[in-house]
Amino acid sequence: MSMEVLFGAYFLWNSYVFIAMGRDKRRAKLNRWRISESSLLLMGAALGGVGLYAGMKYFHHKTKHAKFRIGSPLLILFNLLVVTLFYYIGWYRIM
Repeated sequence: MSMEVLFGAYFLWNSYVFIAMGRDKRRAKLNRWRISESSLLLMGAALGGVGLYAGMKYFHHKTKHAKFRIGSPLLILFNLLVVTLFYYIGWYRIM
């Protein structure tokens, strides 16, 4: 599997996390069933940190929660470390 495919999957996953933040914001306004905070953070930890942070800023969602304000930039750094590790170790060649 090439790096282009992995980066494409990374982009799609972050897009999904971004949309999930928007859906959760909309459901919050409508007093409907919501996506749990732990699920949103887990999506961010599973290489969706950029989508989580972008959704937080764009939709003004969860911006007062310290675990999102501090956690999403930390998750971006964590995601960067994981992707860098994949690249340098060469795991993308195995997949």
